[in-house]
Amino acid sequence: MKYHYIRKSFRDQNGVRHYVYGKTEREAIAKAERLKIQIASGEAAKSSSMPFKQWAEIALDTYKPNVSSGYMKQMKSRLNNHILPTIGTMPIGRITLIECQKTLNSTSGMSKSMITKTAQELTFYFESARKSGLIPKNPAEDLTRPTGYQNKRRSLNAAERAAFLEIAPKDERFILFELMLYCGCRPAEAATVKYEDVTEIDNIPFLHIRGTKTDNSDRFVPLPKELQPRLWKTSLRGFCAVTAAGKRHTLTSYNRLRARLKRELDIALGAKLYRNHIVESVLAEDFVPYLFRHTYCTDLKKKGVDVRIAKDLMGHADIKTTANIYDHSDGDTLMLAAKQMGLIENLPPDLPPENV
Repeated sequence: MKYHYIRKSFRDQNGVRHYVYGKTEREAIAKAERLKIQIASGEAAKSSSMPFKQWAEIALDTYKPNVSSGYMKQMKSRLNNHILPTIGTMPIGRITLIECQKTLNSTSGMSKSMITKTAQELTFYFESARKSGLIPKNPAEDLTRPTGYQNKRRSLNAAERAAFLEIAPKDERFILFELMLYCGCRPAEAATVKYEDVTEIDNIPFLHIRGTKTDNSDRFVPLPKELQPRLWKTSLRGFCAVTAAGKRHTLTSYNRLRARLKRELDIALGAKLYRNHIVESVLAEDFVPYLFRHTYCTDLKKKGVDVRIAKDLMGHADIKTTANIYDHSDGDTLMLAAKQMGLIENLPPDLPPENV
């Protein structure tokens, strides 16, 4: 269910304005009253002696109401595993840049994505504390990010794309992955798409992606006309991408669907079977469904879409994320460049011109 959160605000005795959100007016009012009591009793944002852990829980509950349950779980995991062990019990008013840097340094050697998200969330916790009058300055403003590894990103190759287009119409559940490939949805976004999210602007069909990961996630993207009948067929059960039982996807059901996709794709690519079990796989080890979303972005680049527009279509908060994909030249692009430079006369058989 998509909630439209109600916001309530009030000023404390120091004139600092506080905001709370609730799914209903009653819930928002209750949260506001609870926060007022906490502030008055010195348990919340007015007391700089409050343990960081306590403030972090209040900040998540108060300032992140629109975050999906899946992403909230990830935020709490980073909080518990990478932030609280270092500064969780410290009074928030005594935490300095040094403690924040030590906290972030604990993620050294992890993925750049993990390091970036941990740094961003440290900034969020302290900035929300500053805005609530708890601390005079954000100690996490000037953090130096430690070295991490960059997960290699790629788009689907020609054979993988052709195999997916072959198997997708045979299983209605694969509409989830088609939404990722044709509209750039994240998995969680694709799982919440409804046919009512399709609209027309100047007779051009668009899909309203109601993302919640970042402020930029809620967006409209052009919808290929060939995908509309597929959405209409599945939307009779509410959400367009559902389980075999017609229910909304959970993390467990998504993981099962992902396993089915990899199996069917492997078979379509030529994997050897024995008694219906794959005994010799040919699917690339680095294949994950997220490649569909990455392919959507590289397709935008091939079609000449400006990186700034691509940023909005992808729902990225930072244009650097989009630029990293745009700067990456995949094999298809390189082969086309070689052909245009006269270095090869014909494209290889597995690289048809329409896929370039």
